[in-house]
Amino acid sequence: MFKQFLGNSPSWFKFTMIGFLVFNVFSYYVLGETVTAWVFIAEFIFTLALALKCYPLQSGGLLAIEALALGLTTPEHAYHEVEANLEVILLLVFMVAGIYFMKPLLMFIFSKVFTKIRSKMVLSMLFVVLAAVLSAFLDALTVTAVLISVIAGFYGIYHKIHSSSADYNESGVLDRKELSGETLEEFRSFLRSLVMHGLVGTALGGVCTLVGEPQNLLIGERLGWDFIEFYKMMAPVTMPVFVFGVVTTMILEATGTFGYGAKLPEVARSIIENYTEEMDQKRTAKDKYGLWVQAISAILLIVGLALHLAPVGFIGLALIIIQTAFMGIIEEHSLGKAFEEALPFTALLVVFFVIVAMIHDQHLFSPIIDWALGVELSKQPAVFYLANGVLSMISDNVFVATVYIGELQSAFDAGTIDRAQYEKLAIAVNTGTNLPSVATPNGQAAFLFLLTSTLAPLINLSYFKMIKMALPYTIVLGGIGLAGVSLFL
Repeated sequence: MFKQFLGNSPSWFKFTMIGFLVFNVFSYYVLGETVTAWVFIAEFIFTLALALKCYPLQSGGLLAIEALALGLTTPEHAYHEVEANLEVILLLVFMVAGIYFMKPLLMFIFSKVFTKIRSKMVLSMLFVVLAAVLSAFLDALTVTAVLISVIAGFYGIYHKIHSSSADYNESGVLDRKELSGETLEEFRSFLRSLVMHGLVGTALGGVCTLVGEPQNLLIGERLGWDFIEFYKMMAPVTMPVFVFGVVTTMILEATGTFGYGAKLPEVARSIIENYTEEMDQKRTAKDKYGLWVQAISAILLIVGLALHLAPVGFIGLALIIIQTAFMGIIEEHSLGKAFEEALPFTALLVVFFVIVAMIHDQHLFSPIIDWALGVELSKQPAVFYLANGVLSMISDNVFVATVYIGELQSAFDAGTIDRAQYEKLAIAVNTGTNLPSVATPNGQAAFLFLLTSTLAPLINLSYFKMIKMALPYTIVLGGIGLAGVSLFL
């Protein structure tokens, strides 16, 4: 039975999980609910850190069930958290599937970009800036789904050639040994750096606008800010952060530190170029028609999300319907493949909301909020920024922002703070939850989505490697954001 527990995960991991489950019961009855709740958070982070050993749904799910069984939260409260984040769940289910049907267009565009732009510096900056601009109008998870689709597509091309017995390029037979070892690792490192640059770009752009992140909309509605006013209020902090973020990209690529700087191996470039030429030659009238359908769908997607015509999940569902209807994809099994990528992560996110409900029920953040509201008024923005930033590294940044803006609303209604101070603290909450949270996959759903995707093991992107690669961005984005909050608020 022990061999079957958690499948093929290492024995030490199985023993650790059993130890966690037993210790939690002891902690609950001996150390109390508050301490046990913090223990659960640490253990859940542990399961995320070892996502490549065992998908966190099983190990983290056992912890969530135990938290419910011990009464640290209730199914009703957990359901409330899910209900409050239903738009994010619908986004994952439908938008990621919608992007799946757009893969041919994405591969067509990015294969041209990969082969035409030979400078890794320029390519990295393009990924950061493009991801930032898209995330300012779309959702970070949508942009991340695009990044995953593109990078996985290129790895798939390389792997197909690598695993075949005899393939040919311009110079004749391509030796499979040439594609293994250092070349393969260099290619993986190249893809890792690009996807991490893009992922940071989603944070740089997402913090700027009303529709960039879910908590932005919540904060904007509380304060009565429209799209333009929200951008203007955040700009003194977010615009310097964006500039320094792009500069950080340049420095990382120039120095080759923190896992960046890897170039696209020439043999890999040759494979992608040959693939692009081959696809161009083989492309039929039906294929070209499909690309036009996908291109029009992409335009409708951008317009729909930018104008917020409907909840993101609904727009994603419309994207699926339009593409499949006009491309003749009508069989159920052809539709099912599109949902395979997102549903495991969606299930994991629901498990995560159980942990979030526990945090809320045990009032784990309340002492920090009370302390922050008690400091000198001029120092409150910086204190709130730091408090939000630290908490967003270990918990969901949407949840942290929701809790803090709710407490600030209560303080404003009670007359504890005036309107001007309320606005300053709201800016601090928004930037504090969006910027320092890039430190770990726990804070931003987009980072966690990448870590638990099928792409992560292909490019050897682990929890700790992601933290290492995000560290320079965490320091720069968090530091410049703090400086902006301290100087301009």
